[in-house]
Amino acid sequence: ATIVKELQLLRPIFRQTAAYGHFGRNEDGFLWERTDKVEALKDLCK
Repeated sequence: ATIVKELQLLRPIFRQTAAYGHFGRNEDGFLWERTDKVEALKDLCK
């Protein structure tokens, strides 16, 4: 449930993601491409 909330996966964005693939996108709407939580995740893995 947290991942759905964090990535806002319940938004109707499927038309956008259907064109040109899901990965490597720079638009703001593709939250799964963000790397702002990398350091926090690294700290959790220590």
